[in-house]
Amino acid sequence: MRVAAIDCGTNSIRLLVADIDGDTAGGRLTDVSRRMEIVRLGEGVDRTGRLAPAAIERTRKALADYAAELRDAGAERVRMVATSASRDASNAGDFRAMVVETLGVEPEVISGDEEARLSFTGAVRGLDAPGPYLVVDIGGGSTEFVTGSRRVEHAISVDIGCVRMTERHLPDDPPGASEVAAARADVTASVDRALTAVHAKPGDGVERTLVGLAGSVTTVAALALGLDAYEPARIHQARIDRATVERVTTELLVATRAERLAMPVMHPGRADVIAAGALILQVIMEQVDAPAVIASEHDILDGIAYSAAGTA
Repeated sequence: MRVAAIDCGTNSIRLLVADIDGDTAGGRLTDVSRRMEIVRLGEGVDRTGRLAPAAIERTRKALADYAAELRDAGAERVRMVATSASRDASNAGDFRAMVVETLGVEPEVISGDEEARLSFTGAVRGLDAPGPYLVVDIGGGSTEFVTGSRRVEHAISVDIGCVRMTERHLPDDPPGASEVAAARADVTASVDRALTAVHAKPGDGVERTLVGLAGSVTTVAALALGLDAYEPARIHQARIDRATVERVTTELLVATRAERLAMPVMHPGRADVIAAGALILQVIMEQVDAPAVIASEHDILDGIAYSAAGTA
């Protein structure tokens, strides 16, 4: 069966077209194509509570390209999921109408719990690392925390993400020490609350594998690996130790946007928010006392594809 998954987040909109072998929970995805566009749908939502018309238009253009690709690929089932920004916006109806007109499919504005479940499914299925797991999906507007082994045991979504934290705390280029301190304090409080909710505080006697998802984590991994170009195959399941994450985060926080743009693995649409995303990852690793994080290129997008095929 050929399925298509679209994940529309606060910062990016991504497409996965894949074939799935079989129709049971053990089915595996084979990629036909993966695409990602930075559209910054959630630009200003933390401040205004509304999706900006320009952001909706950027998303429409990307979605029109995806719709053409889906028709050419012959996808049998399509599921589109919209996450943090669409949950928060007072004019989410405008976004929904645009999606239906452009794609012909209703966008599902899912709950944080469902977002966490899909992220866990996409990340853990086929992962070459032992459970139990703590999966963290660092998005633009929110971060999901999920614990479990073969299934989700506990999950929570909290409103810390690379776009939201950048807009809220890191306006300067590069950010000043007081700005970084304010961001760290905000992130630390939210991470502490999240870890309590998912029963992942250190000292509980359970050793969990920390798995990090989404562009902030994979970009930090690419920088840690010293890659000359973004290589998903080398980034997927790479183990990055905490000291290296701390080093990369410090370098990103003191760099200007122009300096971050010059880094060979940096997507242009991520350069202004990556420092906040790296800081979130660093704080999580400190709070759980994790020696390392496993970076995964498989995430909520894969979980959406599995669910579209009925195998999640």
